[in-house]
Amino acid sequence: MNRFLMSNLTWKEYQEKIKMGILIIPIGSIEQHGPHLPLGVDSEIAENFALIIAEKVGGVVAPTLTYGYKSQPNSGGGPIFPGTIDLNGSTLIDLCKDILTEFLADGWQRILIMNAHYENEAFLAEAVDLLLRNQTTPFPKVVLANWWDNISASTMTKLYDEVEFRSWALEHAALAETSLMMYFCPELVGSEPIDEDFIPPTYQTFPVPKTAVPASGCLYTAKSSSAEKGRLIVEDVVRNFEVILGKEFA
Repeated sequence: MNRFLMSNLTWKEYQEKIKMGILIIPIGSIEQHGPHLPLGVDSEIAENFALIIAEKVGGVVAPTLTYGYKSQPNSGGGPIFPGTIDLNGSTLIDLCKDILTEFLADGWQRILIMNAHYENEAFLAEAVDLLLRNQTTPFPKVVLANWWDNISASTMTKLYDEVEFRSWALEHAALAETSLMMYFCPELVGSEPIDEDFIPPTYQTFPVPKTAVPASGCLYTAKSSSAEKGRLIVEDVVRNFEVILGKEFA
């Protein structure tokens, strides 16, 4: 049983951790990730990162939010594939605000939102801003971060030693996510990484055409993915988050 998960604590154990602790809220999505990865990739990655960081900093991991904002064709596939279950932007904003309001009422002063779904970011930022924009004290404080924004340049060079890094939008179900799943949940990864080289348009059209995304659901190659590269990402990102939280929550 993982003692860093809020859902595994009694209310007294939970209460004891609030005053000086860090609460981590993992947020992902349920969406297609090609034929080689499960629908819950983003949520699995968010929660696994959160648990490792919590162990490093003595934090508590809230239940993972497993639904996210609409997956877009140029960064994830959109509504074309079954199993992609989306929230409207206003729903995600209200959900995040309601949850944060409850945690702040419990007394949390230091909260990290660990995001692992590309399209969530703007709506999560809006929720936190609406909640705290009139606050005049430095605490309580909420840090909102994406794991991919916290990979060091030196690690990126090691990851993309065989294929070119093109953009995080196109990395949906490609090398980084596949490598992380190989490290975190190898039993959920298919045996044959997909090789796509999708050139997305520079615009969006509505309704979304079924030809907007390759039939595989992948936007770029997952070649050269490995559990070892997943380990490199995890160790680097966790180390960088320790620095960030030490600075922001001092």
